[in-house]
Amino acid sequence: MTTMPPQEATDRPNTPAARAAAGEPAVTLAVVIGAHGINGQVRLKVFADDFGSYRSFNHGTLTLKASQPGNNGTIARFAEIADRNAAEALRGTELTVPRSALPPLGAGEYYHADLLGLPVVADTGAAIGHVVLIENFGAGDVIEIERPDGKRFMVPMNADAVPEWNVDRLVVSASFIE
Repeated sequence: MTTMPPQEATDRPNTPAARAAAGEPAVTLAVVIGAHGINGQVRLKVFADDFGSYRSFNHGTLTLKASQPGNNGTIARFAEIADRNAAEALRGTELTVPRSALPPLGAGEYYHADLLGLPVVADTGAAIGHVVLIENFGAGDVIEIERPDGKRFMVPMNADAVPEWNVDRLVVSASFIE
């Protein structure tokens, strides 16, 4: 979760197409980066502050029994994973929850999943493209926008560059458009 100046909260599926095709989108909270020990525990790269508060992942196929911080990521035990071989087989698996399982957003907050696929327009009203990637290199989120011709450019996700966004579009200041 990231905080910005007040805007309409973007509580929405990733794109209108995703809403129609899949019902509710899944949001990735972690990825399995390897096995830990011999009893089926896994190491996770976690993308959420409150990972341990979730119990069911990947449409109920994985049930979290316990998690704790480790030296190289979070260590987790799932009810369905009994041994190291099963844990190794999960390497690379994304752990997802339904979008509705996430806490509600406050004013000016957004989830990355809500911005991905969002149409982008200039503050002049001209269509620019759509959001394809969100990075954070330590100084705040950076939005990558793809134009219809496939060319991409990046814009900082701050009030100067992105004065407005809502469930339908993201508005970028013309002075930040390449």
